[in-house]
Amino acid sequence: MGGAPQEHGEKIADYATYPAAQQAVSQLIQGDIPARDIAIVGHGLRSVETITGRLGYAAAARSGAINGVLLGLAFSAIFVLGTPNAAIQLFAGVMLVGIAIGMLLSILTYALLRRRRDYTSVTQVLGDRYEVTVLPRSIHRAREIVGHVVAPTAAAPAPVDLTTPPQYGERIDPAPAPAPRPAPGPNAPAGGDPAPGPDTP
Repeated sequence: MGGAPQEHGEKIADYATYPAAQQAVSQLIQGDIPARDIAIVGHGLRSVETITGRLGYAAAARSGAINGVLLGLAFSAIFVLGTPNAAIQLFAGVMLVGIAIGMLLSILTYALLRRRRDYTSVTQVLGDRYEVTVLPRSIHRAREIVGHVVAPTAAAPAPVDLTTPPQYGERIDPAPAPAPRPAPGPNAPAGGDPAPGPDTP
């Protein structure tokens, strides 16, 4: 919003979501990294507009009434400060005037813009990935902090219970087959009994 940054930092981490990048920035600031040295760089940014409802005269009047309450409170505060001895009925009358003005302005605005926009929406800016960058003067300390905070620990594989039947779609590696016995030679006796040795009577 304020123009291009004067200095470009080096990437120390890459995240798939913006909240994850925000958490890393919080950890860096807690580790005494200057906030001015840190930046979040989004890649593949796109604008997503989520439609929240249909806008009509009734919805415009409700929205104007809510804004009119705030306007009436402001008018009432100014009026009460100017005339502290004013009756409560006068205070309520100023509130109603503020609500009426808010509703009128909202309805007039909708009447002028309804051909171009007749719905309410919320706009978000999303990205494919987010980089956390730090200026060179703090890069080494930042990498140490992110390395201690973000480095994932590899979980040990769970043992497979071969006594229970596998679920549908589950793959279980078969146990290794026993080694085959050697083929009997020409002097091997029939029936698979071992050949008698020289000391056998």
